[in-house]
Amino acid sequence: MKTFGKMGAVLALTLSMAMLGACGNSNGGNTAATKAPAANGGTKTEAKEITLGFSQVGAESGWRSANTKSIQDSAKEAGYTLKFSDAQQKQENQIKALRSFIQQKVDVISFSPVVESGWDTVLKEAKAAGIPVVLTDRAVDSKDTSLYVTFLGSDFVEEGRKAGEWLSEQYKDASEDVNIVELQGTTGSAPANDRMSGFAEVIKGNPHLKVIASQTGDFTRAKGKEVMQAFLKANKDIDVLYAHNDDMALGAIQAIEAAGLKPGEDIKIISVDAVKDGMQAASEGKINFIVECNPLLGPQLMQVVQDVVDGKPVEARIVTEESTFTSEQAKEALPSRQY
Repeated sequence: MKTFGKMGAVLALTLSMAMLGACGNSNGGNTAATKAPAANGGTKTEAKEITLGFSQVGAESGWRSANTKSIQDSAKEAGYTLKFSDAQQKQENQIKALRSFIQQKVDVISFSPVVESGWDTVLKEAKAAGIPVVLTDRAVDSKDTSLYVTFLGSDFVEEGRKAGEWLSEQYKDASEDVNIVELQGTTGSAPANDRMSGFAEVIKGNPHLKVIASQTGDFTRAKGKEVMQAFLKANKDIDVLYAHNDDMALGAIQAIEAAGLKPGEDIKIISVDAVKDGMQAASEGKINFIVECNPLLGPQLMQVVQDVVDGKPVEARIVTEESTFTSEQAKEALPSRQY
């Protein structure tokens, strides 16, 4: 009887240890994921169950809609929990969303800033909470770069340069002034500021290339049409339109056609984005040159988020690869266009 008692005790002890070992290796049920310090002030989630808080600018254009879909689809494919917020192009909405993400204790915060300035306070709050921040598509002008891990997106200055280079080449032998009107993006936004500066940097080399009017169209088709109508009424001789995105260019095309002019012929048009509607207009000769701005950032963003959570080093600036299209090139590329 004593021998049997000892054996029973050993067996019970062995089973208890096995059960404890199994629990220690599991994150199922109500057991929280184990977290450890990671690089850039964040945390490393051992369970790989990642919650990403993402604040989008809005839905002002075809580009933005494609960008949102790419992020949502990629998060789902990666198995991440996505907390998504639409700022409706208002900075106050975006700041509220970021604070909500902080309160919810998400693993990573990512957002496309409505404008460049005014983010330091909320970014400091995220840093104090140990939540790393990834900027996508648009940058902030904060001098404290420790407030975010990286900026993933296009080089907007380079996009402006590409637009200016094409125009300069077209009018390199001009002997008279070439009158340009410019439809800017949302005032204070990174793409508006940078696409304008890059364009201006290049065309200043040709004294005949003159921007005679420049006004924001808020990146929307309706506003682009409205502002172009005003440009046409105020200026009799417009040779070129430079639009900071396709949607504004498409709205401007409506205004140009309503005025009895031919877009692409009477007024040369340069645009940025290369979304499907813009590429269609280019294939029809209504837009002469498009600089691509790739919205499909989802896969890259999810990889960056995974690396940040895993504590791996991440480049401070990640630039997306993009191209340019003439009307003929747009016609060739259009059938296989994803956005």
